[in-house]
Amino acid sequence: MTKKNIDWSSLGFGYIKTDKRFVSDYKDGKWSEGRLIEDANVVINECAGVLQYAQTVFEGLKAYTTVDGHIVTFRPDLNGERLEMSAARLEIPVYPKEKFVDAVVKTVEANADYVPPYGTGATLYVRPYIFGSSSVIGVKPADEYQFRVFTTPVGPYFKGGAKPITIRVSDYDRAAPHGTGHIKAGLNYAMSLYQIVDAHNKGFDENMYLDAATRTKVEETGGANFIFITKDNTVVTPKSDSILPSITRRSLMYVAEHYLGLKVEHREVKFSELSDFVECGLCGTAAVISPVGKVYDHGKEICFPAGMEKMGPVTQKLYETLTGIQMGKIEAPEGWIKVIK
Repeated sequence: MTKKNIDWSSLGFGYIKTDKRFVSDYKDGKWSEGRLIEDANVVINECAGVLQYAQTVFEGLKAYTTVDGHIVTFRPDLNGERLEMSAARLEIPVYPKEKFVDAVVKTVEANADYVPPYGTGATLYVRPYIFGSSSVIGVKPADEYQFRVFTTPVGPYFKGGAKPITIRVSDYDRAAPHGTGHIKAGLNYAMSLYQIVDAHNKGFDENMYLDAATRTKVEETGGANFIFITKDNTVVTPKSDSILPSITRRSLMYVAEHYLGLKVEHREVKFSELSDFVECGLCGTAAVISPVGKVYDHGKEICFPAGMEKMGPVTQKLYETLTGIQMGKIEAPEGWIKVIK
């Protein structure tokens, strides 16, 4: 295997075309076997369901080179399960998780030369997605769909160390009760774009969304779950039917309890509790954990004392343990690591 001539250390978090992508078509009530193709362009009708009514769902995961030289991916079965749930909610034919994992493996194998070497901090980002491809003019589900998987090498999320970020409480709602906040649909991310651009323009890194019903409970940001640490080192994550079930969050909670011996709580978190926590982070595929230094609430600042200058000690230990598992330096729980090559 010969790696591509890429300056791995200079990679950002952007798109670079790789050699192959996986495509499966849904037509006449069934999914095709699927194939690897070279063409990165998607050709669809101007009236396609994805263009008219945003009928699309997606996933995001990574392939890594471990310390012993294997190419692996992390808990892809959970991504497959979540895509099944997302598809069902938008009346998209479910692509079975077993076929999903197989498609991910085939796509990564076909682009193995783009998986960054161990120690560079870079990874191969994997993006599976489904969209309505047939024409739809009335408000209804499409009749035909495509499931696709592409890859792109990306650099480390934190260059020069993880600096605590500042977030603000949003005046907008991310998701309604009984809405689509719990699935990974493109429409959820589209509605967050205005707020994230506005936050950046005003000097903030992200938005904190509260529950739409009462605006008294913490939910998540536009693209990550929250994780909090109490004074007695309890790890707390917000619980809500409107929050996307983050695979990274679930993995961190397991690591906290079973590897680090910490108490964990997955429960409703009232906004009034924030000043009681000593650490805060945002967790997701891209960064694993992004430390939060302060929350800005309409002129008032809520600071997390253990994370103002750098990642707090408990958050740091969680980050090091989970990334150690992903990179093969720490033994993983059974079924967490899918060896590809």
